[in-house]
Amino acid sequence: MSMTDGPTPLQTAAAAQAAEDREASSKAAGKSDLRQRGRRKSGYFSDRWHALSRQQQWAFLVIVVALAYMLPLLNPPIITTEPGNNFALACFDMARFALIAVGLNVVVGYAGLLDLGYVAFFAVGSYCAAMLTSPDSPFLHIPYLWTIPIAMAVTMFFGVVLGVPTLRLRGDYLAIVTLGFGEIVRILATIIPAMKGQVGFQNVGHPPGTEADGTPIFSNSNGVPWYWLTLTIIIIVTLLVGNLERSRVGRAWIAIREDEDAAEIMGVPTFKYKVWAFAIGAAIGGLSGALFAGQVGFVNNQKFDVTTSILFLAAVVLGGAGNKVGAILGGALVSYIPLRFTAIAEYKYLIFGIALVLIMIFRSQGLLPARQRLLAYGRTAINKVTARDSTQPKDTDNPTAGPGTRTAGERGAEA
Repeated sequence: MSMTDGPTPLQTAAAAQAAEDREASSKAAGKSDLRQRGRRKSGYFSDRWHALSRQQQWAFLVIVVALAYMLPLLNPPIITTEPGNNFALACFDMARFALIAVGLNVVVGYAGLLDLGYVAFFAVGSYCAAMLTSPDSPFLHIPYLWTIPIAMAVTMFFGVVLGVPTLRLRGDYLAIVTLGFGEIVRILATIIPAMKGQVGFQNVGHPPGTEADGTPIFSNSNGVPWYWLTLTIIIIVTLLVGNLERSRVGRAWIAIREDEDAAEIMGVPTFKYKVWAFAIGAAIGGLSGALFAGQVGFVNNQKFDVTTSILFLAAVVLGGAGNKVGAILGGALVSYIPLRFTAIAEYKYLIFGIALVLIMIFRSQGLLPARQRLLAYGRTAINKVTARDSTQPKDTDNPTAGPGTRTAGERGAEA
């Protein structure tokens, strides 16, 4: 028998542990590679977009907006929700969720304040429109379009009322308080006789205008004009929020989101800007609630539960907290998926829960993550600095020479 033959030696505990460690590290490296590839792909498209000139970006956006307006008329067979759900009404519901996500993104995405009771502002806006336009309401009746700014003002007031005593809290404590506020609004709508509880308000008002046959343009069964109105409001709100994001207020919000203590030490009045975030987010929530009440034509206390508020938050996280376009995409998806796949609509909370878990694992910043650019004219400044550095002559004899260092040729000419 050969000297090399013999029984196989038993694997020691140390060797087994080392093998397990190597296997775990290889799995972790594989997951890291997947995440890195996802980031590289998103970074590639993002860099390509930001490499375009402002005119090219606007031209592309005009095409996208035109297609968005034509969407309920085109009714593409691949993405249509029919025959289960009317596609025009589905488009309005997607736009409604997108507008809500833009408002909640101001609170959660920009300022970093975890709000689990955002449905309360949505409810206040809906009740404002219903109580001022419905024939079931004993209050003063005004035209529907006047209720939209009133709903925004009232919900902004409630945002300040909620924010002043509670925004000293942070994290989970703030989330619990906002969750309680959402439940308080729903319970008040149940126990206050003027708000009619489950009976609710019927025949809520709508914008003026009639067809040739006398049918109202903004009827409950015609989703196209409601979708166009909501989409127009989304564009206006997105432009205003984008300008606000690039202002001093937006930079203060992002500083608070990243590190509130450091922002306060650097002189940022954190409490004031957090109240502003709550007030602005509440105003957008009230606006969306007024639109919802007008389109549905019926408001009661059953439409504003906690699970609806969780869906609003899921829309922001899914699309990408801190990115207004991502919030629009997330809101549209959260509304579209149950309407498109009606057979699995009752499992929507399970589906979105699994989707959020997977996103947190493989793409923790959402489908469209926010770019960390705090300067209002950051691109212009970077381009100017890059152009100035490229025009400066370099000293080949001294590679570490900066832009202000004279070259060897210049020193020889002076000598």
